[in-house]
Amino acid sequence: MPNDGIPPPQDSELIQRATQGDQKALVDIYERYQPSVFTYVFYRVCDQETAEDLTAEVFTRMLANLPRYKSRGKPILSWLYTIARHLVVDHYRQNRIASHLPLEEDLVDSQDNHPVKSAEDRLARECLSRALERLTEEQRQVIILKFIENRDISELVTILGKNERAIRSLQHRALAALHRNMQKERCYEV
Repeated sequence: MPNDGIPPPQDSELIQRATQGDQKALVDIYERYQPSVFTYVFYRVCDQETAEDLTAEVFTRMLANLPRYKSRGKPILSWLYTIARHLVVDHYRQNRIASHLPLEEDLVDSQDNHPVKSAEDRLARECLSRALERLTEEQRQVIILKFIENRDISELVTILGKNERAIRSLQHRALAALHRNMQKERCYEV
């Protein structure tokens, strides 16, 4: 998205424009937040196709509920994460099992065509996913936002609606719990 020296619109402005039917505002919201929502969903379901479907559904529900949206001082992304969390929970309730791509498909889709490295990477992602599942929702969010999406603490403060000290404490507890969970999984050396 070109900047042209103009600062990007704030969430409240985007929501207001989108509510009034401005298609560009809807596109801006989607382009700005789709990668974050997809990453969040992907690390919850560990399947690209399912993550893509659920991410699309997040934005469909956002659009349907836009007229009733109240910011309450939080960014749009907080709302989108809430929608995504509910969809992931519904997905697991409906399917009762985690869906994963067969290993062969993952190896064929590999960009580097190194089957051993691809298999190791896949196993590492699956281990991380299982370890993340055992965290609380807040712990999981802080790990994904901070270490997978590389967001800084000030962004976490805004998204999660907590002060910096609370975020740092949550991050510390989340990392400790994640480490314990990865040790329990024993799927690779921690």
